[in-house]
Amino acid sequence: MDLEAKKNALRMISYGAYIATARGGDDTAAATVTWVTQMSFEPPLVAVGVKLDSQLYRAILRGNTFALNMLANDQSEIAARFFKAAQLEGETLGGYAVEFGVTGAPLLVDVPAYLECKVTDVVERGDHVLFLGEVVDAAHRREATPLDLYRDTKWNYGG
Repeated sequence: MDLEAKKNALRMISYGAYIATARGGDDTAAATVTWVTQMSFEPPLVAVGVKLDSQLYRAILRGNTFALNMLANDQSEIAARFFKAAQLEGETLGGYAVEFGVTGAPLLVDVPAYLECKVTDVVERGDHVLFLGEVVDAAHRREATPLDLYRDTKWNYGG
């Protein structure tokens, strides 16, 4: 296989950027994730890929829930902030205001929408884990064009 061709082809898959958050026991975590898709209408299911060695992975496993915070195309600074670990300090996470949802997951206040999910399946393969979650709560706070990883930031993740 031509490894450069494989990398370039994989990078042509389009990705949004989202902040996944979770709270399991005393463990609260957040990370920018890009491998996200809707899996089913009924029941409403979404899938998210999470790095196996991350704090987010451990928090999702402990709490058996996660939230996806949807970013607008002018919120790339939020995505950049959550490339690194963030601490929960009062009602802020990584310096951004949060509230806590029905699952206990922190929800970023300034994002246009979020989904809260209960984990239904976990697939561990390679260096990432696929969490399949049933949507148990959601909010759509305002209209926004979603953040597209390459179009809006020129960043890529994949390949």
